Amino acid sequence: MTVRTRIAPSPTGDPHVGTAYIALFNLCFARQHGGQFILRIEDTDRVRSTAESEQMILDSLRWLGLEWDEGPDVGGPHGPYRQSERGELYAEYARQLIEAGHAFKCYRTSEELDELREARKAEGLHLALKPADLALPEDEVARRESEGWPFVVRMQVPDEGICVVKDMLRGTIEVDWAQVDAQILLKSDGMPTYHLANVVDDHLMGITHVLRGEEWINSAPKHQLLYEYFGWQMPVLCHMPLLRNPDKSKLSKRKNPTSINYYRRMGFLPQAVLNYLGRMGWSMPDEREKFSLDEMMAHFDVHRVSLGGPVFDLDKLTWLNGVYIREDLDDDAFLEALKQWAFNEEYVRQILPQVRPRVETLSDVAPLAGHFFSGLPKIDESSFESIKLEREELLKLLQFLTWRLETVQRWDKDALLAEVKSLAEVFELKMKAFLAPVFIAVTGSATSTSVMDAMAILGSDMTRARLRHAIAVLGGVSKKQAKRFEKEYRAL
Repeated sequence: MTVRTRIAPSPTGDPHVGTAYIALFNLCFARQHGGQFILRIEDTDRVRSTAESEQMILDSLRWLGLEWDEGPDVGGPHGPYRQSERGELYAEYARQLIEAGHAFKCYRTSEELDELREARKAEGLHLALKPADLALPEDEVARRESEGWPFVVRMQVPDEGICVVKDMLRGTIEVDWAQVDAQILLKSDGMPTYHLANVVDDHLMGITHVLRGEEWINSAPKHQLLYEYFGWQMPVLCHMPLLRNPDKSKLSKRKNPTSINYYRRMGFLPQAVLNYLGRMGWSMPDEREKFSLDEMMAHFDVHRVSLGGPVFDLDKLTWLNGVYIREDLDDDAFLEALKQWAFNEEYVRQILPQVRPRVETLSDVAPLAGHFFSGLPKIDESSFESIKLEREELLKLLQFLTWRLETVQRWDKDALLAEVKSLAEVFELKMKAFLAPVFIAVTGSATSTSVMDAMAILGSDMTRARLRHAIAVLGGVSKKQAKRFEKEYRAL
């Protein structure tokens, strides 16, 4: 048997370090066994998936030095490797499940589903909806079907008992079937959910081992049941520990930079980032902290993975990056790294139109454009003294803008300007007054190049990181404020 592993990211945002972490371990496991590593794009979310996000995923993984044997850009014998291009396959397998009695069409409306859940909650029951809970009278099903009501395809699941799942790291996992709902397999738009597409694709692509995050443990019973329904052999499961913030909470962009693009833009070396990810819950046999990808693959043993939640410590990563710069880069290599990082023609050409109209001597360029070639600005509370807003209103403005920018899919000046104008109206501020604190947060100065152009050039990750940094230097948002802000933001 040839070992085949895969990574299957969704192109719905910035490339996440968690994706790289799981990809690294899948690659190392495959190479340890002389096997193959596959990249598959799970783009069934038609609303949020974008080609730009897919390209960022491919670029960021390659920047780290991760390579795959099959994928949407390199091809392979099991394509297509985008789920959006495999729709007919999923519809056919959903039909087979319905005909075998393992799945059913559900015509329930979202309002009816909410009522069912509220009723179960009031009775103190598990919120998982079972086929019996969702059943409609036969004549009502016939009426809705004849009238062309939208429907989803759901899987049949047991009402009670224990599902036993085998895990390569965790041994036997037991999940109560009472907590497992009648999962939607095919959405009303004909696109599959993760669960059906995942199982069908893993089988058809010959995946033998699935190394994925522990957040998928509760989905394992559904997947195992689908394999049983189809009569297929299930891949060996291995649920990796989640990356954690220093406070042990799940790594999230609200508390830590999570985009690979952020670390690339900050000037981290790819080999240092990859090395650090390899240290997340795993160690070399000799416990050394600095090692290459080739060394990790040569000594990899998945059973050395620790189940304690590995802490993603930015200070530790920064230290390790410094070690790489000092030990691995001579002057020529250092110069080349600087060129690749920011002093390259493609990036500088974006900046020139912002700088050239504003300078009289070439020596004016560095102070005027320094924010394009730096990490987080050197700002403190005094930097915002000129802003005529109360502290809470200032924090709310920066926090609301950060949240709003997290939803921007097409990161360009026009899209950003639309979001800023919308929020300026909410705060009843003219654009100049609204942008004044944003100017300082993003550029580190009250006078510099256009802040809107700067945001577009710096990118989503760096822009949001600088806004979060500004919030932090202003004292941060307390838990009480956060609850109030979130309530107000949701009401917009």
